[in-house]
Amino acid sequence: MRNFFFLIVLFFLSQWLLKKLRRANERVPHDASDARTAGSATAGGASGARRARNGNGAATDSAPQLADPLIRCAQCGVHTPRSESIVVAGERFCCADHARAHASRPTGRDAR
Repeated sequence: MRNFFFLIVLFFLSQWLLKKLRRANERVPHDASDARTAGSATAGGASGARRARNGNGAATDSAPQLADPLIRCAQCGVHTPRSESIVVAGERFCCADHARAHASRPTGRDAR
């Protein structure tokens, strides 16, 4: 019985130690190539974000990019990403055809 209890304690102790080692390895670059990658990214590289390793060992961005907000088309109501929308006269549209159709629509006294 004493041996069984000892094995259980040893198992949990080893799991705790492994988790602590994994966390310590995530904070420190693994080799010189990771240090160069992090240095070039902070020195004005293409991504502009630091690189870190996830649990699989694959490199991931430490600061994830936020999704582009969706904008409602003034003509048809379809939601499109803000970066892909077309702005005409302060209104946002999903395509150029809808922007043209909305612009050609009569306004003011002409609408009556």
